[in-house]
Amino acid sequence: MTTAYSLITPTTTLSTDVTEMGAAVTVSAEILQRATGWVLKPEGFCRADICVPARDSVDENGKVDLVCFAKLTGHPLVIDRAEKAIALGESSATRAQNMSNLQAPEFRLPDITGTQHALSDYRGKKVLLAAYASW
Repeated sequence: MTTAYSLITPTTTLSTDVTEMGAAVTVSAEILQRATGWVLKPEGFCRADICVPARDSVDENGKVDLVCFAKLTGHPLVIDRAEKAIALGESSATRAQNMSNLQAPEFRLPDITGTQHALSDYRGKKVLLAAYASW
């Protein structure tokens, strides 16, 4: 069954058709590339000079099972079928590299008046980031 989902990654949000077959949730290789930068090639999933064998994560129609892709590449994956949303996070290797170089990732958020502020706007200045969660 094909359903419209929002595919959310750290850099983009795409509305795309997703095929659900049991536990498998598949998207086209083109959508995967647009959302993550990983390209499906004969040798597997490739990004820059890194390639990971695709194994059983690509079906006969060339669709990529996101659950298998996430396991192969070390990306955290959350699927909310009720909200028709899929969140695919940064790989553990990328997160570890970011932690080791002590560089905060770029982000942009609005203040209480709606004015957008990017972290890079404050480069070279001291910044206090406070986060709150109700749970």
